[in-house]
Amino acid sequence: MPRCVLTGLAAGFLLAATAPALAQVQRSFPATALRGELRITQPPEALLNGQPARLAPGARIRDSQNMLAMSGALAGRPMVVHYTLDTLGLVLDVWVLTEKERARQPWPSSPAQARAWVFDPAAQTWSRP
Repeated sequence: MPRCVLTGLAAGFLLAATAPALAQVQRSFPATALRGELRITQPPEALLNGQPARLAPGARIRDSQNMLAMSGALAGRPMVVHYTLDTLGLVLDVWVLTEKERARQPWPSSPAQARAWVFDPAAQTWSRP
């Protein structure tokens, strides 16, 4: 019995020691992700950069801890996000940015900028030509 308790305690300490390292993993964003301000009004309705927008059926919203978030829980608050659009122009994927991710500049805010700039997926950075 004492051996099981000691093994369990050792496993718990090991897990607790690795938890901060797991929290610091850099998120990867696709090259199609644009930066903007999203405010969910009445789901699935939203304002994207001050313009009316709509969340796609099955839209995925990840909060700043990279956990899935429900659109209703985020309603009413402005968020700086990276987002992708589906083929119909509906908001499909949303990542609420952390302070560190917001500081990463430049990041395109329009499809025209994304076409003109160069994306480095490994470093998760954009550069202007």
